[in-house]
Amino acid sequence: MSADHVVVASTIDSEDAARALASAAIEARVAACAQIVGPITSVFRWEGAVQTETEWRVECKTARDRAAALVDLLKARHSYDVPEIIVTPIEGGGAEYLEWVTLETR
Repeated sequence: MSADHVVVASTIDSEDAARALASAAIEARVAACAQIVGPITSVFRWEGAVQTETEWRVECKTARDRAAALVDLLKARHSYDVPEIIVTPIEGGGAEYLEWVTLETR
């Protein structure tokens, strides 16, 4: 099975902001489904110092041909200067579910 579908993940600093990103992606039909995971603890280097912050992860399922539009939407609506946005291929899964993902992103 080819990777015709992807998960696009991002993190953000509040549950409300995560809900807003998820809702915007679904409303724009650039994602079929989004889960919000959190709170999580993120440790990273920013501006030369190690930071530890509480974040929420938004995981969006979409068709590969909608990934760029989803990334653009997340960047445009994100509050971070350099948001984490990662696209991961889905290498398998339920055929009916993946068909639904495609239909919901049209």
